[in-house]
Amino acid sequence: MSNYSRFSRRRFLTTAAASGIGAVFLKGCLGNPPEPVGTAVTEQVEAAEISPEMMPETTKVVLGYIPIVEAAPLIVAKEKGFFAKYGMTDVEISKQANWASARDNVTIGSEGGGIDGGQWQMPMPHLISEGIITNGNKVPMYLLAQLITQGNGIAIAGKNQGKGLGLDISNAAEFVKNYAKTEGRKFKAAHTFPNVNQDFWIRYWFAAGGVDPDKDIDLLAVPPPETVQGMRNGTMDAFSTGDPWPYRIIAEDIGFMAALTAEIWKFHPEEYLAIRADWVDKNPKATKALLKGLMEAQQWIDGVNNTEAVVSIVAGRNYFNVPEDILVPPYKGDYKMGDGKAEIKDKMMGPLYWKDGIGNVSYPYKSHDLWFLTESMRWGFHKDAISDIDTAKQIIDRVNREDLWKEAATEAGFTADIPASTSRGVEKFFDGKTFDPQNPEAYLNSLEIKNV
Repeated sequence: MSNYSRFSRRRFLTTAAASGIGAVFLKGCLGNPPEPVGTAVTEQVEAAEISPEMMPETTKVVLGYIPIVEAAPLIVAKEKGFFAKYGMTDVEISKQANWASARDNVTIGSEGGGIDGGQWQMPMPHLISEGIITNGNKVPMYLLAQLITQGNGIAIAGKNQGKGLGLDISNAAEFVKNYAKTEGRKFKAAHTFPNVNQDFWIRYWFAAGGVDPDKDIDLLAVPPPETVQGMRNGTMDAFSTGDPWPYRIIAEDIGFMAALTAEIWKFHPEEYLAIRADWVDKNPKATKALLKGLMEAQQWIDGVNNTEAVVSIVAGRNYFNVPEDILVPPYKGDYKMGDGKAEIKDKMMGPLYWKDGIGNVSYPYKSHDLWFLTESMRWGFHKDAISDIDTAKQIIDRVNREDLWKEAATEAGFTADIPASTSRGVEKFFDGKTFDPQNPEAYLNSLEIKNV
């Protein structure tokens, strides 16, 4: 077999075993670009045979991430050699200080010292593509894969124990609305970035219980460390965030969990891989190579015997920099809820990466994109740019590249896991509401609290 038809195993092992030194936290400005980080690789996978027609156009890409469990597939694909297996030997996984930093760094791209893409809350790729959160500077993005389902929760400060703040807060709505009468300020809740996933989760939870998040409380974007400190000292009341923060809040006796997002919407879409469209258009084979490596990483993470190995990789100083013992329980679906609530012990309630109780996790369903943009309309976000369902669908068709996911899965031999439709069908929420992608207007009309 020629050297061109088989990727060099020696080169693969040498490259994949390389590691970075230290984690560099960004300052959130364009002049301070991200730097790659890594940890030593132990077990490596065998290099794949790569035919000339599938050889990547480049071996290098810079992917940003935020240190929460949603990033695990990118980190594992790098550290276990799954990216390198398909020829992507120079993938840099770059820690971002926050979502604003990630947005700014993808705007300038890796050629300008930023990133080519990476992990995103939804619908950030759509908003960046349309210039909605980049001061009108349109940077077309392609949505390529879902990274994870679930893995988030709503945490409440310990001072609010015993007030009925659980999954259904209908009986606690008056307590929340009248908070200022006893505390001298409105009930204060936080998420990590406005108008995206974690904002949507806490808004849905409040509204389902009869609390208007735009009128009855103060809801704002605050970095996790500041939020947690506020929960400690009594100046912050609730927090919508991803693992490991929910479990950490319990473990450190800062507060309790009102609900997991897996209870709000079981097997819900969470964060995604998206890359600048110009990079993908220039490097379609490299894009599919990345997707193949990502898919293998997702399957490996879900392996029942790999939990401790996954945690060992992601918890390290160069990635999450957290104790391993606060990551193992969430990965097993073991959650202490606090405030007298029963513990949850169910693997299917924790983060899942390849398959869940409905189907494939990794596939980027357009129906999920539509829910996020419909929810944007519900709250009156981006009225000028996303004014109706038809406009939302047009944006989705420009951004979502489920076709590349299917091609990569087919080439990698994962055909049994390719969904039959780009719609996952009707979605069901804990409060009885349903979202039918064929009739999103009916979903909007069914919601009592909204700003549309």
